[in-house]
Formats: sequence, structure tokens, C-alpha cells
Amino acid sequence: MFSFVSSEAPRFNRVSVCFQNVPLAAVRAFSSSSRNLKNKVPEAQKFFQEDNGLPVHIKGGTSDVLLYRATMLLTVAGTCYSIYWLLVASMPKKKE
Repeated sequence: MFSFVSSEAPRFNRVSVCFQNVPLAAVRAFSSSSRNLKNKVPEAQKFFQEDNGLPVHIKGGTSDVLLYRATMLLTVAGTCYSIYWLLVASMPKKKE
């Protein structure tokens, strides 16, 4: 029913061949990785929900403690910087 011009036939075949390989590639990419992974969420929940009196940001280790302290330092410094500029803006310069 369809008649292709000779220059269109190779292009059509290349495209159809490319699309035939897509499902196989998708299956390979997703099926092998899901078998190798173990769900570590229950272990992490058990670890972080232990009642040992430590805050969550300390239970994560040294990197979490440093990240928490850096976040608090930047938050306090940013708040002070904002308040400083609000005070500067609220006091206009005197004209002499």
C-alpha cells in the first residue's frame, strides 16, 4: 500500500531498528540495578529512632554535626547582617 521513494527507505529502516532496541535497553538498565540494591531504610529508621537522648543531627556522625553548625552559623550571621542593614536604612543621613 505504501510506496517509499528509494531515498526514504533506509531512513525508515534505521528509525524502526532504533525503536526496537529501546525496550530491551530499558529492561537491562532497570532490572539489573533493582536486584543489586538492598532497602536500608528500616535499618536507618531503627538507628535514628533509638531513644538515647542524642539529637538527630548528632546521631549522623561528624559530617552531620559540622553541617548543622555551619547551617546555624550562616543563619545567625545572615540574620545579624539583615538586622544591621535594616537599622542603617531606618536612620537617614543628616543634611548639613
